[in-house]
Amino acid sequence: MHEVLTRLGEFGVIPVVKIESASDAVRLGEALLAGDLPVAEITFRTAAAEETIVRLTRELPALFVGAGTVLSVDQAKKAVGAGAKFIVSPGFNPSVVDFCLGEGIPVIPGVCSPTEIEMALERGLEVLKFFPAGASGGLEFLKAIAAPYGKVQFIPTGGVDPSNLAEYLSFGRVHAVGGTWIAREAAISAGNFDEITRLAREAVAISLGFQFAHVGINRESSQQAAAAADSFGRLFSFAPKEGASSVFSGASIEITKSPFPGLHGHIAVSTLSIPRAITHLARKGFAVRPETAKEKDGRVIAVYLAQEVAGFAIHLLQK
Repeated sequence: MHEVLTRLGEFGVIPVVKIESASDAVRLGEALLAGDLPVAEITFRTAAAEETIVRLTRELPALFVGAGTVLSVDQAKKAVGAGAKFIVSPGFNPSVVDFCLGEGIPVIPGVCSPTEIEMALERGLEVLKFFPAGASGGLEFLKAIAAPYGKVQFIPTGGVDPSNLAEYLSFGRVHAVGGTWIAREAAISAGNFDEITRLAREAVAISLGFQFAHVGINRESSQQAAAAADSFGRLFSFAPKEGASSVFSGASIEITKSPFPGLHGHIAVSTLSIPRAITHLARKGFAVRPETAKEKDGRVIAVYLAQEVAGFAIHLLQK
């Protein structure tokens, strides 16, 4: 997969933005950055799109900027010339797709039928926009249409909002979603950038889905682990469940048979996407310990962070 498309998947949510005045571009970008969502798809639905992309890419290099609603090769050329890193179209326009592929430009055409998906596959495309998601039947329809095309990932756009965002992202065939609600035209024109920051931060939180999973307590031996599990059982009637390297007492307490990472133990936090979580945490200065990663079916399902908190290692788990 092209590195640009990989990055879009790591963001999880891509704000889809219609902007009337390029003079608002930098404040818009700053609002998204403040909301921990450093990406924007600027749609060619207004005359300000090209200049907006120019200003964002020039003045806010930390923002990952692409162009949306690209309907012609001329618009694609303008978008790329302005600095757009990717092109998105609402439908499958062969001339736009073929131009982008010929120029090595990442392109995400819109599809909502098997015929369009197969047109994309013929051209080697495996990340496609599902549009309009809500009006086309939503997640239920996407699951049905995706089933025959095992390699294709989708970016649903239109009808996605905070109420169904986590549900969309929980489906393994969803690469990211297009977020039209985050930076609405009215909010930009009214200068309501604090609200855009709030919605961006909320979208990031939902897309990550961080939740406490369990706490791990380090012990030195199987006997010590069993004794601790017995104590929790007598105290709270937590049933023990023995594994190869630890004993669980109930669902939320893990007692290790030998020291795991962490001075005192570890705290496991589940997430909707470990790759997305790693990217998000890296922007905040946190790294992972690659040697601790566990995989299943080619997908990372667990990994430890390099840093400890209050003597506890932090263990990310894939939901």
